[in-house]
Amino acid sequence: MAKIDTFFTEMKEQGASDLHMVVGFPPLLRLNGELIPLERQPVLTAESSKEILFEILAPGQQAQVEKNRDFDMAYELEGIGRFRCNILYQHRGIGGVFRIIPTKILTIDQLNLPDIVRSIAGYTRGLVLVTGPTGSGKSTTLAAIVDYINDNWAKHIITIEDPLEFVHPNKKCIFTQREIGSHARSFADALMVASREDPDIILVGEMRDLETISLALTCAELGILVFGTLHTNSASKTIDRVINAFPADQQSQTRSMLSESLKAVVAQQLLKTKDGRGRCAALEILIGSNALASIIREGKINQINSLIQTGTRQGMQTMDQHLMKLFEEEKITAEAAYEKALDKNIFLKLFDEPPLTG
Repeated sequence: MAKIDTFFTEMKEQGASDLHMVVGFPPLLRLNGELIPLERQPVLTAESSKEILFEILAPGQQAQVEKNRDFDMAYELEGIGRFRCNILYQHRGIGGVFRIIPTKILTIDQLNLPDIVRSIAGYTRGLVLVTGPTGSGKSTTLAAIVDYINDNWAKHIITIEDPLEFVHPNKKCIFTQREIGSHARSFADALMVASREDPDIILVGEMRDLETISLALTCAELGILVFGTLHTNSASKTIDRVINAFPADQQSQTRSMLSESLKAVVAQQLLKTKDGRGRCAALEILIGSNALASIIREGKINQINSLIQTGTRQGMQTMDQHLMKLFEEEKITAEAAYEKALDKNIFLKLFDEPPLTG
């Protein structure tokens, strides 16, 4: 057994989400959002860190690390789980970050996602964006949505990921799951041919560049249901991000395409629970409508927040509305709500004295 496998085993046993290998520290686990050192482990040196990390790399992978100075891969430890790995050089030496990929796909109910998410899963065409910062649970939410589809409809679902995370069993659906590097050269290359593979649904693990965003929009226009992710923290910023990815002379056409194809945006953040035992998701939800299409076409993105606030009957909610709901249900603290709020003034009334901000 590789030395790092013992770290992965302890990571799984403690319920940690990530393992950090940083020269100058012992191995660190991220547990409920906090970084804590692994007990009884020495501080990593440049030499010991390289030895531990290179033990799980094939010679060709070691060469790629040395050449590119960073390397992404998936790693599986039988009986423990799969891990998304990034190995990189930094000024103190080689290090790595490893995220555990849950083997069990949690359901919409288990994640306490709003009922509207089931309606989103039932869409037959268009673009659905699940957004949020790194580590906010986007992949977990998407996996739950895809699993719900798998339980209820017979579809062909193509997933394009880097690396492949949740492996879906064929229930009612059939799956074509492709990993960048192993099965395709890039997201754009995989998307370019996906429309020829008779998909009902395409899941794009990350819409990270103009070509990928453009191809995702095109697939949605062709009548395919496309799920994608972006690193934005609100519905309005998501729409801005898509439009501003294009050159100025193409943005009018992009607004038109997006207004017709965008069906929903789910913006997500993770917060520590009040009892300190776990984390819960706060979601902003925007649902497509004629009113949203007009706002996008006319470039009046600043009106989106008002549209969401008046659309609660359709299942919409702003991030701040959901944060307040979670606070009132005593699932999160006032401090946690304030920290993640988009309009912090809304939450000042929860404090006797204004909280310190950093």
